[in-house]
Amino acid sequence: MNVIARHIMTDTAISSADFRGAMRHLTGGVSVITAGRGRDITGMTVTSVTSLSVVPPTLLVSINRDASSFPLIKRHGAFGVNILNADQLDVAERFAGKGGLKGADRFAGSDWVTAVSGVPLLAGALAALDCEVEEIVERHSHGIVIGRVRDLRSSTRSAALAYWRGQYVAVDQDEDAARLAEVSVPARGRRVI
Repeated sequence: MNVIARHIMTDTAISSADFRGAMRHLTGGVSVITAGRGRDITGMTVTSVTSLSVVPPTLLVSINRDASSFPLIKRHGAFGVNILNADQLDVAERFAGKGGLKGADRFAGSDWVTAVSGVPLLAGALAALDCEVEEIVERHSHGIVIGRVRDLRSSTRSAALAYWRGQYVAVDQDEDAARLAEVSVPARGRRVI
């Protein structure tokens, strides 16, 4: 089957602000992408990680081509995906640039291990994946980076960090399930006043 890619043009101009506002309604899991080796390392906070395939284990992440991580990913052909737990808000903010930290300075204050590829992986992350770049598709301001997962570490923690409407939100399966049970649909035969 031949697949033809084409650009779709619309008659209506959509402003960047309107599009960004619409996308704020999409809840995303928070991850830190790490790149580089040794002291030549950097990373960034993203919500754009998604699973692409289970066989082989592959994911993709969308990265701004002006980000400091992008050239390191291209040069080394590897990157780390660190899926943050709810207690790692400080890590998310540090890698989002809060406090003005850049490069290797963003890694201070957390425990990191070196993956087989050489990229740093966050100890205590819900999951930390070592990825080899399979392909980079450059479109507009971003590169869609397709990565084959070569190694992974998982945690037994259950509370995740998410981003919704411009704010970080903790998602705890046990706690949220209990809250939902409290406000759930009433049992049959019970009247709600």
